[in-house]
Amino acid sequence: MSAFAAVRHVVNGFEIPTWEGGAGPTLLYLHGAGGAADMFGETTAPFLVELARSFRVLVPEHPGFGERERPEWVDTIHDLAYFYLDYLEERGLGPVHLVGQSLGGWIALELAVRSTARLATLTVAGSSGIHVRGVPKGDVFLWSRDQFVQNMFRNPDAAQAFLARQMTPEQQRAALRNRETTALLAWEPRLFDPHLHKWLHRIKVPTHVIWAEDDRVLPKPYGDAIAAMIGGARLSVLPGCGHLAYLDRPDLFSAAIGGFITEKAA
Repeated sequence: MSAFAAVRHVVNGFEIPTWEGGAGPTLLYLHGAGGAADMFGETTAPFLVELARSFRVLVPEHPGFGERERPEWVDTIHDLAYFYLDYLEERGLGPVHLVGQSLGGWIALELAVRSTARLATLTVAGSSGIHVRGVPKGDVFLWSRDQFVQNMFRNPDAAQAFLARQMTPEQQRAALRNRETTALLAWEPRLFDPHLHKWLHRIKVPTHVIWAEDDRVLPKPYGDAIAAMIGGARLSVLPGCGHLAYLDRPDLFSAAIGGFITEKAA
Protein backbone atom coordinates (compact mmCIF):
# COMPACT_ATOMS: atom_id res chain seq x y z
CA MET A 1 0.00 0.00 0.00
CA SER A 2 1.52 3.35 -1.01
CA ALA A 3 -1.47 5.66 -1.59
CA PHE A 4 -1.55 8.65 0.75
CA ALA A 5 -4.64 10.17 2.33
CA ALA A 6 -4.93 13.42 4.24
CA VAL A 7 -6.30 13.11 7.77
CA ARG A 8 -6.68 15.66 10.52
CA HIS A 9 -5.94 15.42 14.22
CA VAL A 10 -6.32 17.91 17.03
CA VAL A 11 -3.12 18.20 19.07
CA ASN A 12 -3.02 20.51 22.06
CA GLY A 13 -6.03 22.36 20.66
CA PHE A 14 -4.60 22.79 17.15
CA GLU A 15 -5.97 20.91 14.15
CA ILE A 16 -3.09 19.60 12.07
CA PRO A 17 -3.30 17.88 8.67
CA THR A 18 -1.19 14.76 8.15
CA TRP A 19 -0.75 12.77 4.95
CA GLU A 20 -0.55 9.06 5.75
CA GLY A 21 0.34 6.14 3.53
CA GLY A 22 2.00 2.75 3.48
CA ALA A 23 2.24 0.01 6.07
CA GLY A 24 4.94 -1.20 8.42
CA PRO A 25 7.03 0.53 11.08
CA THR A 26 6.01 4.16 11.56
CA LEU A 27 8.16 6.83 9.90
CA LEU A 28 7.38 10.44 10.83
CA TYR A 29 8.68 12.85 8.17
CA LEU A 30 9.14 16.54 9.06
CA HIS A 31 9.21 18.70 5.96
CA GLY A 32 11.43 21.65 5.09
CA ALA A 33 10.58 25.28 4.35
CA GLY A 34 8.59 24.40 1.24
CA GLY A 35 5.80 22.79 3.26
CA ALA A 36 4.12 19.41 3.03
CA ALA A 37 1.19 20.01 0.69
CA ASP A 38 3.41 20.48 -2.39
CA MET A 39 4.54 16.87 -2.02
CA PHE A 40 0.94 15.68 -2.52
CA GLY A 41 -0.30 17.47 -5.63
CA GLU A 42 -1.39 15.64 -8.76
CA THR A 43 1.20 13.02 -7.87
CA THR A 44 2.92 12.12 -4.61
CA ALA A 45 6.64 12.86 -4.31
CA PRO A 46 8.46 9.73 -5.57
CA PHE A 47 10.67 9.39 -2.50
CA LEU A 48 7.59 9.16 -0.27
CA VAL A 49 5.99 6.59 -2.55
CA GLU A 50 9.15 4.51 -2.28
CA LEU A 51 9.35 4.82 1.52
CA ALA A 52 5.68 3.84 1.82
CA ARG A 53 6.54 0.44 0.32
CA SER A 54 8.27 -0.44 3.59
CA PHE A 55 6.93 1.96 6.20
CA ARG A 56 3.79 3.59 7.47
CA VAL A 57 4.73 7.15 6.52
CA LEU A 58 3.22 10.17 8.30
CA VAL A 59 3.85 13.66 6.89
CA PRO A 60 2.28 16.44 8.98
CA GLU A 61 2.14 20.09 7.88
CA HIS A 62 3.89 22.20 10.52
CA PRO A 63 1.76 24.76 12.36
CA GLY A 64 2.22 28.05 10.50
CA PHE A 65 2.66 26.34 7.13
CA GLY A 66 0.17 25.46 4.41
CA GLU A 67 -3.47 26.47 4.39
CA ARG A 68 -3.93 27.59 7.99
CA GLU A 69 -2.84 30.84 9.63
CA ARG A 70 0.08 30.58 12.01
CA PRO A 71 -1.10 30.03 15.59
CA GLU A 72 -0.08 32.71 18.08
CA TRP A 73 2.00 30.28 20.12
CA VAL A 74 4.51 29.64 17.32
CA ASP A 75 7.39 32.05 17.93
CA THR A 76 10.55 29.93 17.78
CA ILE A 77 11.79 26.59 16.50
CA HIS A 78 11.47 25.30 20.07
CA ASP A 79 7.70 25.72 19.92
CA LEU A 80 7.53 23.29 17.00
CA ALA A 81 9.82 20.81 18.77
CA TYR A 82 7.53 20.79 21.81
CA PHE A 83 4.46 20.62 19.57
CA TYR A 84 5.73 17.44 17.91
CA LEU A 85 6.50 15.91 21.29
CA ASP A 86 2.81 16.52 22.08
CA TYR A 87 1.87 15.15 18.63
CA LEU A 88 3.68 11.88 19.35
CA GLU A 89 2.18 11.60 22.82
CA GLU A 90 -1.41 12.52 21.98
CA ARG A 91 -1.50 10.22 18.97
CA GLY A 92 0.08 7.41 20.96
CA LEU A 93 2.94 7.04 18.49
CA GLY A 94 6.22 5.36 19.24
CA PRO A 95 8.76 4.17 18.83
CA VAL A 96 8.88 6.01 15.49
CA HIS A 97 11.61 6.55 12.95
CA LEU A 98 11.89 10.35 12.89
CA VAL A 99 13.14 11.88 9.64
CA GLY A 100 13.59 15.62 9.08
CA GLN A 101 14.76 17.52 6.01
CA SER A 102 16.36 21.00 6.22
CA LEU A 103 14.11 23.05 8.54
CA GLY A 104 12.38 19.81 9.49
CA GLY A 105 15.76 18.37 10.40
CA TRP A 106 16.33 21.28 12.75
CA ILE A 107 12.95 20.64 14.40
CA ALA A 108 13.88 16.95 14.70
CA LEU A 109 17.19 17.77 16.39
CA GLU A 110 15.52 20.17 18.81
CA LEU A 111 12.93 17.49 19.61
CA ALA A 112 15.53 14.77 20.12
CA VAL A 113 17.70 16.75 22.55
CA ARG A 114 14.57 17.18 24.69
CA SER A 115 13.36 13.57 24.57
CA THR A 116 14.03 10.43 22.56
CA ALA A 117 11.51 8.38 24.55
CA ARG A 118 9.26 7.84 21.52
CA LEU A 119 12.03 7.54 18.91
CA ALA A 120 13.52 4.38 17.42
CA THR A 121 15.94 6.17 15.08
CA LEU A 122 16.67 9.71 13.97
CA THR A 123 17.55 10.79 10.43
CA VAL A 124 18.28 14.39 9.47
CA ALA A 125 19.00 15.50 5.90
CA GLY A 126 20.60 18.84 5.07
CA SER A 127 19.57 20.02 8.51
CA SER A 128 19.85 23.60 9.65
CA GLY A 129 20.21 24.32 13.36
CA ILE A 130 23.91 24.94 14.04
CA HIS A 131 26.57 27.40 12.91
CA VAL A 132 30.05 26.36 11.77
CA ARG A 133 32.50 29.22 12.17
CA GLY A 134 34.14 30.24 8.91
CA VAL A 135 31.68 28.33 6.71
CA PRO A 136 29.12 30.74 5.21
CA LYS A 137 25.58 29.59 4.48
CA GLY A 138 23.63 30.36 1.34
CA ASP A 139 21.07 33.09 2.02
CA VAL A 140 17.82 31.56 0.78
CA PHE A 141 15.88 34.66 1.83
CA LEU A 142 17.71 36.87 -0.66
CA TRP A 143 17.89 34.62 -3.74
CA SER A 144 15.76 35.29 -6.79
CA ARG A 145 13.76 32.36 -8.18
CA ASP A 146 16.45 31.68 -10.80
CA GLN A 147 19.19 31.84 -8.16
CA PHE A 148 17.17 29.53 -5.94
CA VAL A 149 16.91 26.88 -8.65
CA GLN A 150 20.55 27.27 -9.67
CA ASN A 151 21.71 26.80 -6.08
CA MET A 152 19.27 24.13 -4.95
CA PHE A 153 19.55 21.61 -7.78
CA ARG A 154 22.28 19.70 -9.57
CA ASN A 155 19.94 17.47 -11.60
CA PRO A 156 18.82 19.56 -14.63
CA ASP A 157 15.64 17.53 -15.08
CA ALA A 158 14.59 18.17 -11.47
CA ALA A 159 15.43 21.87 -11.84
CA GLN A 160 13.35 22.15 -15.01
CA ALA A 161 10.41 20.37 -13.41
CA PHE A 162 10.53 22.77 -10.48
CA LEU A 163 10.61 25.82 -12.77
CA ALA A 164 7.73 24.49 -14.86
CA ARG A 165 5.34 24.21 -11.91
CA GLN A 166 2.24 26.37 -12.11
CA MET A 167 0.79 27.31 -8.72
CA THR A 168 -2.87 27.97 -8.04
CA PRO A 169 -3.81 31.09 -6.02
CA GLU A 170 -4.27 28.85 -2.96
CA GLN A 171 -0.80 27.39 -3.42
CA GLN A 172 0.66 30.87 -3.82
CA ARG A 173 -0.90 31.97 -0.54
CA ALA A 174 0.43 28.85 1.18
CA ALA A 175 3.90 29.47 -0.24
CA LEU A 176 3.88 33.02 1.12
CA ARG A 177 2.75 31.77 4.54
CA ASN A 178 5.52 29.13 4.49
CA ARG A 179 8.08 31.80 3.72
CA GLU A 180 6.81 34.11 6.45
CA THR A 181 6.91 31.37 9.08
CA THR A 182 10.36 30.24 7.96
CA ALA A 183 11.59 33.83 8.33
CA LEU A 184 10.08 34.04 11.82
CA LEU A 185 11.91 30.88 12.85
CA ALA A 186 15.19 31.30 11.03
CA TRP A 187 15.85 34.93 10.09
CA GLU A 188 17.96 36.00 13.06
CA PRO A 189 20.21 34.27 13.78
CA ARG A 190 20.20 32.84 10.27
CA LEU A 191 19.13 29.20 10.21
CA PHE A 192 20.48 28.19 13.61
CA ASP A 193 19.93 28.08 17.34
CA PRO A 194 23.07 29.36 19.11
CA HIS A 195 22.52 26.87 21.95
CA LEU A 196 21.61 23.68 20.09
CA HIS A 197 25.20 22.51 19.53
CA LYS A 198 25.72 22.29 23.30
CA TRP A 199 23.06 19.60 23.67
CA LEU A 200 23.34 17.35 20.62
CA HIS A 201 25.33 14.89 22.74
CA ARG A 202 22.05 14.08 24.53
CA ILE A 203 20.74 12.23 21.48
CA LYS A 204 21.18 8.54 22.27
CA VAL A 205 19.21 6.81 19.50
CA PRO A 206 20.79 5.53 16.26
CA THR A 207 21.26 8.66 14.15
CA HIS A 208 21.83 9.14 10.44
CA VAL A 209 23.01 12.44 8.97
CA ILE A 210 22.38 12.68 5.22
CA TRP A 211 24.03 15.44 3.21
CA ALA A 212 24.07 16.48 -0.43
CA GLU A 213 27.47 16.48 -2.07
CA ASP A 214 26.96 20.02 -3.40
CA ASP A 215 24.76 21.70 -0.79
CA ARG A 216 24.96 25.45 -1.39
CA VAL A 217 22.65 26.34 1.47
CA LEU A 218 24.49 24.42 4.17
CA PRO A 219 27.83 23.16 2.83
CA LYS A 220 29.09 19.72 3.80
CA PRO A 221 31.06 20.90 6.90
CA TYR A 222 27.67 21.42 8.54
CA GLY A 223 26.86 17.76 8.05
CA ASP A 224 30.30 16.78 9.33
CA ALA A 225 29.79 18.90 12.46
CA ILE A 226 26.31 17.57 13.30
CA ALA A 227 27.47 13.97 12.88
CA ALA A 228 30.52 14.62 15.09
CA MET A 229 28.38 16.10 17.87
CA ILE A 230 26.01 13.11 18.10
CA GLY A 231 27.65 10.01 19.51
CA GLY A 232 27.84 7.16 16.99
CA ALA A 233 26.04 9.09 14.24
CA ARG A 234 26.56 7.98 10.65
CA LEU A 235 27.17 10.49 7.86
CA SER A 236 26.09 9.65 4.30
CA VAL A 237 26.91 11.98 1.41
CA LEU A 238 24.67 11.79 -1.66
CA PRO A 239 26.53 12.41 -4.92
CA GLY A 240 25.27 14.58 -7.75
CA CYS A 241 22.62 16.51 -5.88
CA GLY A 242 22.00 19.80 -4.12
CA HIS A 243 20.20 20.85 -0.96
CA LEU A 244 16.80 19.61 -2.15
CA ALA A 245 18.07 16.06 -2.47
CA TYR A 246 14.57 14.62 -2.10
CA LEU A 247 13.70 16.27 -5.44
CA ASP A 248 17.14 16.16 -7.06
CA ARG A 249 17.80 12.44 -6.52
CA PRO A 250 14.72 10.89 -4.90
CA ASP A 251 16.06 7.39 -5.53
CA LEU A 252 19.24 8.01 -3.55
CA PHE A 253 17.38 9.92 -0.87
CA SER A 254 14.78 7.23 -0.16
CA ALA A 255 17.39 4.46 -0.33
CA ALA A 256 19.61 6.21 2.21
CA ILE A 257 16.72 6.69 4.63
CA GLY A 258 15.25 3.23 4.25
CA GLY A 259 18.56 1.40 4.27
CA PHE A 260 19.68 2.88 7.58
CA ILE A 261 16.36 2.27 9.32
CA THR A 262 16.14 -1.31 8.05
CA GLU A 263 19.69 -2.02 9.21
CA LYS A 264 19.13 -0.60 12.71
CA ALA A 265 15.80 -2.40 13.08
CA ALA A 266 17.30 -5.78 12.17
